[in-house]
Amino acid sequence: MIDVIFDVIGMSGTFLVVGAFFLLQLDKVNPSGLGYNMMNLTGAILLLISLCYNFNLASFVIELFWIAASIIGLYKYYKKKPEKAGV
Repeated sequence: MIDVIFDVIGMSGTFLVVGAFFLLQLDKVNPSGLGYNMMNLTGAILLLISLCYNFNLASFVIELFWIAASIIGLYKYYKKKPEKAGV
């Protein structure tokens, strides 16, 4: 039963990361926007959680980089946001 829970968590993460990429390709999200970066961050965290149960070093490392990239994107989004409000 615990296997199924971690599989659902991992698949949810996969759908979020891949879904964000598809939405980007369809011009439905802005690559520097909140939605795209949150989908990637949430998806990567969910995948990381599933990897704690079914560990794979290469996948674990790429998810850490994906989280870091998403956090950078969110930082840039929030840093830029107040400047737009003043214009």
